[in-house]
Amino acid sequence: MNAEPQTRCITKLVREGDLAADVDVLVVDRDDLFEEGPYLPSEEAKKLDAVRRALRNGDIRAASRLARRVYALKPVDAEE
Repeated sequence: MNAEPQTRCITKLVREGDLAADVDVLVVDRDDLFEEGPYLPSEEAKKLDAVRRALRNGDIRAASRLARRVYALKPVDAEE
């Protein structure tokens, strides 16, 4: 039960308006007496917040420094 926490990389999708980004973050898997995992360390949460803030401001260059890929979303008409 007191094993060292394991980390793994996952990709989170962050979306703001018509922009979105794939952001790789490390998640800690932990299952011991005091904490149950998985959880996102604070520095990884700050990375997601920074990408979200950059997308909100339309700063694609800043978002792309932290994200694996940035997307511009375009609505489509289901009738087409």
